[in-house]
Amino acid sequence: MKARTLPLSPLAVTWLGLAAATAVLAQTSGELAKALDARWLTKLPRELRLPLKDEISAFMKWLVEEANFGLFTFTDLTRGIAWLLAQPYELAKGLLVGGFVQGLGDEAVQLLPPLSWAAVIFVVAALGHYAKSLRLAVFVGLCFLYLALFGQWQSAMVTLASILIAVPLGVAGGLLLGIAGYRWPWFDRLLTPVLDLMQTVPVFAYLVPILFLFGFGPVSALVATLVYAMPPMVRITTLALRGVPSEVREFGVMVGCTSRQMTWRIMVPSAMPGLMVGVNQVIMLSLNMVIIASMIGAGGLGYDVLTSLRRLDIGGGLEAGVAIVVLAIALDRLSQAFVKRPPPEHGEGPLSFVMRHPYALTALGVILVTGLLGLVWPFLQSYPAAAQFTTGPFWENLVRSINVNFFDQLEAVKTFMLLNLLIPVKRFLLGVPWPWFILLVTLAGWQLGRWKLALLCLLLSAFILVNGLWEDAMVTLYLCGVSVLIAAAIGIPVGVLAAQNARAGRVIGGVIDTLQTLPSFVYLIPVVMLFRVGDFSAMIAVVLYALAPAVRYTAHGIRSIDPQLIEAGTVSGCTRWQLLWRIKLPLALPEIMLGVNQTIMLALSMLVITALVGTRDLGQEVYVALTKADTGRGIVAGVSVAFIAIIADRLIAAGAARARARLGLVAQGAH
Repeated sequence: MKARTLPLSPLAVTWLGLAAATAVLAQTSGELAKALDARWLTKLPRELRLPLKDEISAFMKWLVEEANFGLFTFTDLTRGIAWLLAQPYELAKGLLVGGFVQGLGDEAVQLLPPLSWAAVIFVVAALGHYAKSLRLAVFVGLCFLYLALFGQWQSAMVTLASILIAVPLGVAGGLLLGIAGYRWPWFDRLLTPVLDLMQTVPVFAYLVPILFLFGFGPVSALVATLVYAMPPMVRITTLALRGVPSEVREFGVMVGCTSRQMTWRIMVPSAMPGLMVGVNQVIMLSLNMVIIASMIGAGGLGYDVLTSLRRLDIGGGLEAGVAIVVLAIALDRLSQAFVKRPPPEHGEGPLSFVMRHPYALTALGVILVTGLLGLVWPFLQSYPAAAQFTTGPFWENLVRSINVNFFDQLEAVKTFMLLNLLIPVKRFLLGVPWPWFILLVTLAGWQLGRWKLALLCLLLSAFILVNGLWEDAMVTLYLCGVSVLIAAAIGIPVGVLAAQNARAGRVIGGVIDTLQTLPSFVYLIPVVMLFRVGDFSAMIAVVLYALAPAVRYTAHGIRSIDPQLIEAGTVSGCTRWQLLWRIKLPLALPEIMLGVNQTIMLALSMLVITALVGTRDLGQEVYVALTKADTGRGIVAGVSVAFIAIIADRLIAAGAARARARLGLVAQGAH
């Protein structure tokens, strides 16, 4: 008699058994702990927890109040740095917003007005024409005109002033660190975990120490923006320099370049296209920070969105949020155009100064002319309020109409999701004993990455446990897990549609671009007005914010499949659905997993912001620490969020590598 084969591998059967045991333990952990008189199974005793947050707070207090270096204190050093950063910021702000004045209060005399709105629009349009084409010039000019038409000019120029300072500093700092990482591998190894933490620790967590060190105001916001926006520039610089062809390096050696000449005259110019991608990332991340930075004194469009959220002013919040998107799109298109701009052609003979700098001289002329005419016709200097538009009432009436006409339906959806998904998942995760949960995570690390990944999962999970944040971490995991599940359930099919239908792909791409550029805070306003505060509102906001990577990576994975493989499936008689399920989706699985990974990262970053709508997780810990200026509490909770992100990132990356190896896309030992 022929032996029957198991439909599942022994490993799959083992994990199914572990999942069943986990379900049983989640339901019976309380009774089990009482029966064994082992309450530590569900909650670590207070005496076993580490007082790390108290020690960090004490250290920060010592650093600010007592630390000194002989002639000056540590506070003197940080306030000196703050003064240095304030000078270029005040210059940029004076040029764009307030002008230059002498004196204070009623005795202040304006020496020079700020650049007029017409001059700024002309300058950015000239940059667009210089970088690419007349079409780009018109596009970016219209973007800035939108800011004036909808009454967002003053706030947008405050935001632009901070961007004009943060971006060059972030690019310069990232470039230097990236070059150091390229030249000294040991420095790169030291820098990698620091960059991981900078990118995964919630921004709120390091706002408190920055406030302590640099005080409340736009300079602290600049420092926070630099910490948030610099890591991609560092990574991209190192990768771009490593990607320079060996022939270029050999040429530099042959002509006798010194180490410094090799770096700045050979390597950096050769890597310039890659480096400009890093510049683009710094610009985008700096704009992502404007709302959070407004919480510590940045002002501008971010402050407008934040105050609208506090007042639940959906119209004002959306208008300010869309203004951030418009500014981001304009700067993004300009930076991308400069990335792709070909090098200038050199003429045969020497050119005059005017011929060499036509754009700069024309822009200077327009600035002077509009400044002088603005003295006669004020509407050229400041855009007249009578010519401004607003969509605020429309959005408020729309939300009010939805609430009035569809309140019962919205409540039914909310109640159904809470009772049948959110609350059961939350109870399940809170019911799993922490030793068992840590064991499962460690086993997953062992299976996917052997002892190194298993040890990493064990240590990072133990950090959360011994700092008394296990329950908060489980609530974070539940909200993140449910949100990512829903985002993937929506995003993966939409990504498949975008990849297989060109017309749908263009529409979906536009929607995803809009969702990705909208500031995270903007999602909270309509969601709260429709569903009020709570976990359901947080989940909806997280899904909207984190949806984009699931769509993008799925579409990219399917489009990247070798056409010959699809043709082979067609020739062998596969139907359209068989091609999708048996060829396209399995081959795109590694990219889909990476998309889910990025969705998790965005969901975790958004969960800290959703603490504003009443969630009770690690994000709430970070936010409360900010409001109470509790440095230790904020850092420990923020690092715990980062550790959850790192565990998820490493496990999914290892799983994607194994999937590629199994499909023959890379060598088995590549991961």
